[in-house]
Amino acid sequence: MILPILSFGHYGLREETREVEKDYPQLKEMISNMFETMYHANGVGLAAPQVNIPLRIFVVDGSPLDPIEDENMEGFKKVFINPTKLNETGEEWPYEEGCLSIPDIREDVWRPANIRLRYFDQDFNEHVEVFKGMQARVIQHEYDHLEGVLFTDYLSGLRKKMVKSRLNKISKGQINAEYPMRFPKK
Repeated sequence: MILPILSFGHYGLREETREVEKDYPQLKEMISNMFETMYHANGVGLAAPQVNIPLRIFVVDGSPLDPIEDENMEGFKKVFINPTKLNETGEEWPYEEGCLSIPDIREDVWRPANIRLRYFDQDFNEHVEVFKGMQARVIQHEYDHLEGVLFTDYLSGLRKKMVKSRLNKISKGQINAEYPMRFPKK
């Protein structure tokens, strides 16, 4: 089932998230719905808060990215449940990020090159892994959603001013996304 994605300005994007219990009802169905929603919106990652579920879970699939840009993204499809960021290392590098909750806005965000993460997969097997490059970036972006952080929070004051009117339009529903969205209540 395709779920509506919360837009910039919706309180659900900043809401505190809870850990997913091992016996969470319909966990597999929720994961399937998140992947279906992400694919329908042409995304490479989707966090539960973006579909108004305040839980610590996100899904990624880097296959849609150009393998020439980063060959490590091909076949990079994972579920991250209750992730904990252990550390971030390496030189920070910029990349023009976008977000399904903030359609039609892309901006450079500087992030460390590597992230070490503890998480559970969809079968609740625990993993500790280091992700690098574009994999790290996608994970950092989705992890931020679990913390109520959006990529626009990293922009300089000047860049924030430059996109402010576009963000306001998005929060008012004045956007033509090609997927269902839920906007803040007036």
